[in-house]
Amino acid sequence: MFVLDMLTDIQTVLGLIYLVWIYAWFKKQLGSAKIAAILAVLVVYLTFFQYPILIWIPVLLFLIATFFSGMFEKIPAGQKKPEHLKD
Repeated sequence: MFVLDMLTDIQTVLGLIYLVWIYAWFKKQLGSAKIAAILAVLVVYLTFFQYPILIWIPVLLFLIATFFSGMFEKIPAGQKKPEHLKD
């Protein structure tokens, strides 16, 4: 039970972080703080509180971007392209 309670608390914190992040983006795009707040609350509620599993998708994308960003640097750039990839 403790683990489930902790996961619920983490989901709530992540939801608040996403709310602030989406609010800042809406405010930058729209220029109006009131409209940005309304839209941010609406988007976060409809997305993350209706479907709580979606909270973990940005976390997963962040982890993939962080730990696997160097994977493509290991591919040598000077190799010939296959025939089906040539322009």
